Amino acid sequence: MAIDRQRTLAAIDRGLTIATWWPGWAHLPRDARDVLFLLGVIGWTVLPHAGHLPAWCIAMTTAVLLWRARLALLQRPLPGRWSVVAVLLVAAALTFWSHGTLLGKDAGVTMLVVLMVLKTLELRARRDALVVFFLGFFLVLTNFLYSQSLAVAAAMLVAVWGLLTALVLAHMPVGRPPLRQATMLAGRAALLGAPIMVVLFVLFPRFGPLWGLPQDAMAKTGLSGSLTLGGVAELALDDTIAFRVRFDGPAPPASQLYWRGPVLSQFDGRDWRRLVPGFPAELRPRAELRVAGAPLDYEVVIEPSRLPSLTLLEATPPEGERVPTAPDLRLRFTEDLQWLADRPLVDRVHLRTRAFPRFEHGPRDPVVGLRDHLELPPGYNPRTLAWAMELRRVHPDADALTLVQRVIGHIRAEGFSYTLTPGEYGDERGRHAIDEFWLDRRQGFCEHFATAFVVVMRALDVPARVVTGYQGADRVLQDGWVVVRNSHAHAWAEVWIAGRGWMRVDPTAAVAPERVERSASLRPAPGLVAGALGSVDPELLATLRRAWEGLNHGWNQWVLNYSRGQQFDLLRWLGVDSPDWADLGLLLVALLSAAALAGAGWAAWDRWRQDPWRRAHRRIRERLAELGVAAAAHEAPRTLAQRVRTELGDAGAALEAQLRELDAARYAPPAADSTPSLRHWQRDFERAATAAARQARGRSRGRSR
Repeated sequence: MAIDRQRTLAAIDRGLTIATWWPGWAHLPRDARDVLFLLGVIGWTVLPHAGHLPAWCIAMTTAVLLWRARLALLQRPLPGRWSVVAVLLVAAALTFWSHGTLLGKDAGVTMLVVLMVLKTLELRARRDALVVFFLGFFLVLTNFLYSQSLAVAAAMLVAVWGLLTALVLAHMPVGRPPLRQATMLAGRAALLGAPIMVVLFVLFPRFGPLWGLPQDAMAKTGLSGSLTLGGVAELALDDTIAFRVRFDGPAPPASQLYWRGPVLSQFDGRDWRRLVPGFPAELRPRAELRVAGAPLDYEVVIEPSRLPSLTLLEATPPEGERVPTAPDLRLRFTEDLQWLADRPLVDRVHLRTRAFPRFEHGPRDPVVGLRDHLELPPGYNPRTLAWAMELRRVHPDADALTLVQRVIGHIRAEGFSYTLTPGEYGDERGRHAIDEFWLDRRQGFCEHFATAFVVVMRALDVPARVVTGYQGADRVLQDGWVVVRNSHAHAWAEVWIAGRGWMRVDPTAAVAPERVERSASLRPAPGLVAGALGSVDPELLATLRRAWEGLNHGWNQWVLNYSRGQQFDLLRWLGVDSPDWADLGLLLVALLSAAALAGAGWAAWDRWRQDPWRRAHRRIRERLAELGVAAAAHEAPRTLAQRVRTELGDAGAALEAQLRELDAARYAPPAADSTPSLRHWQRDFERAATAAARQARGRSRGRSR
């Protein structure tokens, strides 16, 4: 039966695997097949590292793997040890040349890859294979030093399965076990270990990542602390998620979704930056936030950012209920309504807070510090300044609110257009870009309108500043979450109005109202694949993207963001009033001890459920040993019966008969299943053995007399 099953699995293996496109696979020698499988697993494990390994390391890895595959296919001898050592020394020198050291994360990963592929040139014994396997498992871990995304996790799960399969094959040296059989056995072993893995994940103390943070935990795009014309338009081409929001009630309309980021007030003629105040603190304008109306309670998950700024909904107050707090971060509220952390947001931040869409802020009466928001660099944009002076001459008595309306009316009436690709503005040094936009080309993205509007208002002697952040969100919810992408990046203006304070003005709404009212962001031209999918089904690409992002969100929420706080919440749910690390450790030890006891119980049960014939044979040997009759595990009952006859004589006749009966039941072709009668046979055997022992003792006493 076992031979037939193995042949069946081999046939399935030949029919369902590589043999479908490589007929010679089924005829490869066992060693060659196993080596090629291991090389494929190694290549798969190294592949995610390709983006950050030196070019020479990628070339060397590819060359060595192909060389080793050729040796396996042609059954050629492996290279000598000194050849491998020479290549290793060259690799070490190149590693030092590339990284400036042989220590650290990058250099260590490079050397690990080199060591593992070179070790494949020394696969002469099982010991060498085990070294490769364990280097492979360690290499799997190093992938998470660079990325902990769902895609990398899935790829490494496949890599672990492949390494376990290779390990199983190494422990099956006899015959030609099919890959399918080894793969299934490796999968079962992994599933048996999964409960322990889950317990360790849930309860093991949460430490920071080894050797620093993965690179996908550090934002490569997003808002910056400065603004140059074209910067927001470039960011709008990035469709990755900036943060997710879930409101306690219905989501507000898109026109109310202004997510406040860095506030920029200092202009050097080309770039806008955060203000360096020119007045002492007591003379600067204060936040003086005044809220009204019903609040919006919401939960936000902010993706990693290169800034310490939290982009929260305007206006999120620093007092009252649900003030923003985040683990391991110190948050502060600034005078320009920003929420800043004490360091860049290198981890995802999850918090619950409250915002008031209806609010006013800033001093109602003039303060000296407002002059900082009137500064313009001399010698820049003279035509725009002249245009503003002419507007002031025509309306000499107009207040700030009237001037705002006049400038917005100019944008509506003079043929301005909203575009992602307005081209570069200014001369070769970037000077006079506002002149060219405001008076000549009149094509721009949100930052063009916001910065030009602020320059004009300052020229009209109205304090103004640029605010960057995000506006709007995706119109389709993802599992109840509102998704805000980098493509929703936006810039708007704030002007100071006497008797009111700072007032939001969004010049983009004057030329593209759909951008603010419906979050209708401009989109770049789709690529080849996206265009093909869109031509088949316009919603297919969006649906696939939402599905993938939903999976990523779940992965981030339940795996990557699993924290100490959630561990302690679990202990509270289990009834621990004030959980600490000691309680967590006790629970972990208790569960691991229970798992160990369960394993011991399973082993005992497995021993008990062995073949009843084997248990009967073991009991026969024990009883015969008591009678002084030697019995080996490989001896059949008929052999033991003859030995009983020889050594016990007539005293063992009944015992001999029982053994011959067992032999017939075990090896003779049965007319029916004889297993149910085995219990009765064991009872009769015990009686015969007891009788033989009694007779043997009686004979011994008779001789002694």
